[in-house]
Amino acid sequence: MRITPLDIQQKQFPIRFRGFDVEEVYAFLEIVREEMENLLRENASLKEQIQRLESQLKEYRDMETTLRETLMTAQQMVEEYRNNARKQAELMIKEAELKAEQMVREAQDKVIKIHEDIMDLKGIRQHIKEELRRLLESHMRMLEFDAEREKGKTDEV
Repeated sequence: MRITPLDIQQKQFPIRFRGFDVEEVYAFLEIVREEMENLLRENASLKEQIQRLESQLKEYRDMETTLRETLMTAQQMVEEYRNNARKQAELMIKEAELKAEQMVREAQDKVIKIHEDIMDLKGIRQHIKEELRRLLESHMRMLEFDAEREKGKTDEV
């Protein structure tokens, strides 16, 4: 059974022969009632404070959960960006290597082509030299033939 300050205030004690001093009992009951009212007010105030603090605690826990999720998401994003950057760098390096290999191959092909062109030009030069030598020899024979004919004509005369 719960006792309220009003119960204490309204409590009546029967008076008996050689009983308690009524005024002292009522004065004590008034002190007990006031103290109980104070305790009940303090209890109600503490309950309100507990509710406020529990509400704040729930908000803080929700904020903590949100912050943890945000932090985890940010960490995942950083990791994804790092992985993407690494993959992109690897791709760029491979592309550069392939391009470099292609350039080296093209340069080697050009060297081979230039070498072939040089060989062709040497062959052409050799051919031209031989043609020129034959032409010169042919002209020399014709000059010798003309010189012999001229000599034969002067001998006849």
